[in-house]
Amino acid sequence: MDALLLSRLQFALTLSYHILFPTFTIGIAWLLVLLEGLWLKTGDARYRDYAKFWSKLFALAFGMGVVSGIVLSYEFGTNFAGFSAFAGEIIGPLMGYEVISAFFLEAGFLGIMLFGWTRVGPRLHFFATLMVALGTLASSFWILAANSWMQTPAGHALGAGHAVVADWWDVIFNPSFPLRLAHMLIAAFLSGAFAVLAAGAWHQRRGDQAFAATHLRLGLGLAALLIPLQFLVGDLHGLKVREYQPLKLAAIEGVWETERGAPLLLFAWPDAKAETNHLEIGIPRLASLILTHDADGELQGLKSVPPDQRPPALPVFWSFRVMLGMAALMLLTAAWGLMLWRRGHLADSPRFLTLAQWMAPSGFIATLAGWWVAEIGRQPWVVHGLLRTRDALSPNLPAALVLNSLSLFLAVYTVLLAVFLFYALRLVRRGVQVESRPIPTQSGHWLAE
Repeated sequence: MDALLLSRLQFALTLSYHILFPTFTIGIAWLLVLLEGLWLKTGDARYRDYAKFWSKLFALAFGMGVVSGIVLSYEFGTNFAGFSAFAGEIIGPLMGYEVISAFFLEAGFLGIMLFGWTRVGPRLHFFATLMVALGTLASSFWILAANSWMQTPAGHALGAGHAVVADWWDVIFNPSFPLRLAHMLIAAFLSGAFAVLAAGAWHQRRGDQAFAATHLRLGLGLAALLIPLQFLVGDLHGLKVREYQPLKLAAIEGVWETERGAPLLLFAWPDAKAETNHLEIGIPRLASLILTHDADGELQGLKSVPPDQRPPALPVFWSFRVMLGMAALMLLTAAWGLMLWRRGHLADSPRFLTLAQWMAPSGFIATLAGWWVAEIGRQPWVVHGLLRTRDALSPNLPAALVLNSLSLFLAVYTVLLAVFLFYALRLVRRGVQVESRPIPTQSGHWLAE
């Protein structure tokens, strides 16, 4: 292993751990807005109690996200100084905007949201919660703008060996940004929805029927709305990938030769050395139909470029199928739950409740797999078509030092994740600290009853 591979592994490790926490906070922040809004609308204190319960989990994930995310910024300089030198005039301001407009907004109102329940009025508290939720969106906006520019760079000019801004609007709203942002946000909301569903299922099996009724219905309702939307956005995003990153798409689909009527491979083992797939099981022409909306549409193959310009097919191919498999399981779970809900047996099916509990990490697994597809599929480029990964590495970087830091990060991040899961599960088991539960008298009581 050389310094380049070790640095890539280190960045992948730290990013993979970090992305779990923003995914959770984005999804849960808007759940808090919904619960507090229902409290203000109905006067039912249960919604306030539920908001307090989830705000503790939000705070825990927010803190973990800050701690795990700081390291990523330093790695740009320590491991990838070549990238910082080439793209710093574009990526630096975008990340700075994220801190100024998003992180400060979240941090500024987070204290009111967490500790202001008895210190400010309900409407002001709701406003603080809304500001925190908007902060999560703003953070996503700037981070996805920076990452999307690396995927589909636009609005720049090249001079003196680095990229400079020619048009900020084109930099930010680069070709892949709108769909990538929508795809990520929906993924975060779905992750939150299935966490809520799992919490409801757990409490239903332990007798807290009021908590379970609200959260089972909330989780299923959100999932039913978001899953079809995510499939639509995913389809549109696939068309954009075909247009701007056809080799990434070729790796996703395991297409080696440029061909028309390409099959959709349900199973295969891509072999980069032999430039072929083993053990193929596929549906004829379906990949072309999905990705070009024409059963005879042409897909560019990996062999259309030299080997050193291709992304690694095996991890991209299987990461995509993990993501898609999780999405299919989420769809089936939501469909089953809606059927039970319609029949009045949502809380009466032990099998469904067990499945709902096991589906708690499904959104996070899908999100993580999707990030692997996006980042590994961009190789061998850091900035697509402009800067190769090998040229982004810091000069004279000792491999031994990177190996030491990689080992340390692996140990520390694993402990941090274990601690987070321990306390998160502990909070879920403790349940809601009830203050009062008046009977709802206004619209919206169906959710709690």
